[in-house]
Amino acid sequence: MGERIRDTRSVCPVCLKNIPAYLTREDSGRILLEKSCPLHGNFSVPVWEGLFDFDGWLLGAEPMDKESGLHCPENCGICAEHGIGTCCALLEVTKRCNLRCSFCFARGGESDEDMSAEECRAAIIDIVKQCGQPLLQFSGGEPTLRDDLPELVRFAKDAGCSYTQVNTNGIRLADDPEYARRLADAGLDIVFLQFDGTDDEIYKALRGTALLETKLKAVQACSEAGIGVTLVPTVVKGVNDGDLGNIISLAVSLAPAVRGVHFQPVSFFGRYPEKPEAEDRYTLDRLMADICSQAGTAQESFMPSRCDHPLCGFHASFLIMQGGRLKALSSITHSSRARGCEKDNREYVARHWTRAADEPAPAGEISDEMDFDTFLYSLRHRSLTLSAMAFQDAMNLNIERLRSCSLHVYDGGKIKPFCAKYISPIK
Repeated sequence: MGERIRDTRSVCPVCLKNIPAYLTREDSGRILLEKSCPLHGNFSVPVWEGLFDFDGWLLGAEPMDKESGLHCPENCGICAEHGIGTCCALLEVTKRCNLRCSFCFARGGESDEDMSAEECRAAIIDIVKQCGQPLLQFSGGEPTLRDDLPELVRFAKDAGCSYTQVNTNGIRLADDPEYARRLADAGLDIVFLQFDGTDDEIYKALRGTALLETKLKAVQACSEAGIGVTLVPTVVKGVNDGDLGNIISLAVSLAPAVRGVHFQPVSFFGRYPEKPEAEDRYTLDRLMADICSQAGTAQESFMPSRCDHPLCGFHASFLIMQGGRLKALSSITHSSRARGCEKDNREYVARHWTRAADEPAPAGEISDEMDFDTFLYSLRHRSLTLSAMAFQDAMNLNIERLRSCSLHVYDGGKIKPFCAKYISPIK
């Protein structure tokens, strides 16, 4: 038994009933989430490997009191107990998909259902009413299968969404660059591009087919249309966790078309190949340590999530120097999780992921001694953000984290934290 260091609540991964849980620390520094269901027994899952200082990473985030979180996530919709407003609102506009990925939180392609255009517009109006001026992510399924997606993007911007983003596998963008131009003309700010690696064997394992050339064509189409691209790898142990440095190097070579890499350690909800074991878990600190070793970045480059719970993610910003070297930028750490930080986070995302308008390069050379004008130009055109979101499933769900979520999903009139919306029993 490890040292019990923090009480929280979770769910039984079998019946999803809300139950007490706690974090324990082993002598090795590894942190486990442990819980017990009266009907289905005891469960333990690693959430931190001890590769970074756990207590320092928490930034003094307060644990839940014992009277909180008793009804999460059952019948979830943002309630008075939820600590954070909406930074990004996700809207599923279709269940259709042109892939059958082995991992898919939304079980894409298992239905041919679309929201009607009228339903989409009504949902967007409701999202703005409930969430203010969020970054709106169009998702699915595969949202680019909708011919009217550009019109929905334009409607969202007109309705008051600060920024718009499309979560896509990139196949249509690669095959139809004119569609990318239509999205750009409608005001699309960011393409959130599924991008799991630099080797087609990785895509065959995770997506069922070779896709690297398609991904690169999608980046090119977005570049020509002036849309910023963020590469989004789902990181699976033994499949692509050794390719992280290559992904980052490729992103550097594709700048300024590519603005960032947003890693998502694999979570087990929706569709996944088999029941996960403890050794299948890929923790946030393991991800950071692997990036450091493969890309040559320093541990101190990484900061906890600016808005959500510190255990939900990280961000790190860099200038791309001559020869592709990454120079870390100082960053302001938001230790407060009070309402209002979601706006700061939204502006941070937009500043780093949207594509700046083309402009002449200054005469100065990008170097450690660059002048101020060259530095500002580099921020706009020669910078790269590395970030991550460690989603939770029914095994590792920590309701303390859930209550600090700013990534919300629109679901039949309710605004739900992402991990509450997609949680499913471990099969």
